[in-house]
Amino acid sequence: MEIEGRSARIAPQHAIDGIDMSLEVVVLPVSDVDRAKDFYASLGWRLDADVSGSNGFRVVQFTPPGSSCSIIFGSGVTSAEPGSVQGLHLIVSDIEIAQAALASRGAETSGVFHDVAGVFHHQERQGRIAGPHPERASYSSFASFSDPDGNGWVFQEVTTRLPGRIDVSGLGFGSPIDLAAALRRAAAAHGEHEKRMGGRHDESWPEWYAEYIAAEHAGRPLPS
Repeated sequence: MEIEGRSARIAPQHAIDGIDMSLEVVVLPVSDVDRAKDFYASLGWRLDADVSGSNGFRVVQFTPPGSSCSIIFGSGVTSAEPGSVQGLHLIVSDIEIAQAALASRGAETSGVFHDVAGVFHHQERQGRIAGPHPERASYSSFASFSDPDGNGWVFQEVTTRLPGRIDVSGLGFGSPIDLAAALRRAAAAHGEHEKRMGGRHDESWPEWYAEYIAAEHAGRPLPS
């Protein structure tokens, strides 16, 4: 391979193995920085920075609640067309609560929907069926909204992770709402567990709850 007339070698695979690559910033193209700032502030997102430089350069950063990734927009930070970023996903533990909370802050949102194929949602509004997934399957219920420029966001409900996605040594919840939702699911599953025990009270329920929540978070088989 040649780069600017010089021979370049591709680094061997082992040279990059084990290096964490954390996605922490997404740049959004906007036409009016102050309007975008007001919008994301109205959602209750944390304002991390609003810094100006020379020649009108400006950087604004917000972080959604519980997120490790932030958004940046401003003046002179991207040449992309305002509103051209689509399909940004916000993972939530309860799609209906999340959609209602956003609507209560004045944002225009779609209703909760699932996809006709039941796998992932199609582009734009194709294949949408009103209401959450009929079995409330994890990864399968959505709601969408856009910022004033049309940059598109999607809520996706995730309750049980696919295997290997989460390291339970870092088990945590972004908000009391997320933790409460996990406890409700564990309580419902534990009720079925006690029925299988002949209705006897399970004295080890705290350990059972803990194992259920950890397994659900990591995508491991749930306790029976």
